[in-house]
Amino acid sequence: MNKTRYVSRIVERLSASRDALRRQFFSGDKVSTFVLPDLLDEKSAQEVYSAFPPKEKMVRNRTLREHKYIGVQMNWYHPTVEEIIYAFQDPGVVGLISEITGIRPLFPDETLYAAGISLMAKDNFLNPHVDNSHDGGGKNYRALNLLYYVTPGWQESYGGNLELWDHGVRYPCRTIPAKFNSLVVMATHKESWHSVSRVLHDGQRCCVSNYYFSSRPVDGLEGFHVTSFRGRPEESVKDWLLQADAAIRMGIRKILKRRLVADSHVYKKDPGRPDQS
Repeated sequence: MNKTRYVSRIVERLSASRDALRRQFFSGDKVSTFVLPDLLDEKSAQEVYSAFPPKEKMVRNRTLREHKYIGVQMNWYHPTVEEIIYAFQDPGVVGLISEITGIRPLFPDETLYAAGISLMAKDNFLNPHVDNSHDGGGKNYRALNLLYYVTPGWQESYGGNLELWDHGVRYPCRTIPAKFNSLVVMATHKESWHSVSRVLHDGQRCCVSNYYFSSRPVDGLEGFHVTSFRGRPEESVKDWLLQADAAIRMGIRKILKRRLVADSHVYKKDPGRPDQS
């Protein structure tokens, strides 16, 4: 299976770059992040990209907050997609990332709550936001976001890049290009505002994502919050609407006492395969 090969290569790359990645993660007054280029050999990375389904076979999310295509039911797609997703959940990979980031305990989520694969086409975007604080059951804290970009030849000028608002959404953001075969690992907490710039290119930016969780919040501040969106600095009206939206959803979740399991973005192993013709 491809998964074994992927795990071996990921472990090799993380091990070889361990000290440099740790310095990246803990450097400066910013959202803790590290970037590892050339994660897989080029042939394997191309293999992952080729296995991506067309956007017509994915779920389209189009709201004021975002416009993108997602896939979480891995058994609907080519087996390679599931193999690369779960390669990041191998104990050896998780252990190395725990060592690099200093986050312990650290564990993956086999249900892929809010994770999976995503595709962004021209004019797609993701507004600045912080991810919700917990896993699908409301028990463990979200700790790390792992983003693996797999579109060959993708240029920074095409858009679809990760933006980190290190000092809040009223200050300039830091851009991490969605470069082919690069892995980005970022801490997630109530101040880790991030977004994806609008795609300007007539192509598709493909990404494999995982979340890791912990029994303790990475910033040491216990509490609960929903995924909360903001407008960009030039989007004052949209910003007001998105803040109101977050406040309403937070109020509903308080009434439900944090019950997050109703969220449909989880991998259900045998939901029935749709028509793939």
